[in-house]
Amino acid sequence: MQHLEEQIAHLTRTVDELNTVVTRQQADIDLLTRRVEMLLQREGERAQDGSGGIVLGDERPPHY
Repeated sequence: MQHLEEQIAHLTRTVDELNTVVTRQQADIDLLTRRVEMLLQREGERAQDGSGGIVLGDERPPHY
């Protein structure tokens, strides 16, 4: 019986630790998602203003 109680205590601690990790990861994901949305919005506004960045796909490199 004591062995089972020890296993349950160990599993409970492991679940709590994993929950902490998952919660931290979700906070990081939320932060990164907000940053990407902000960057996409900023780039969209820049494209609308006509002051967009360098168009690499259509330009030849300067050394050609």
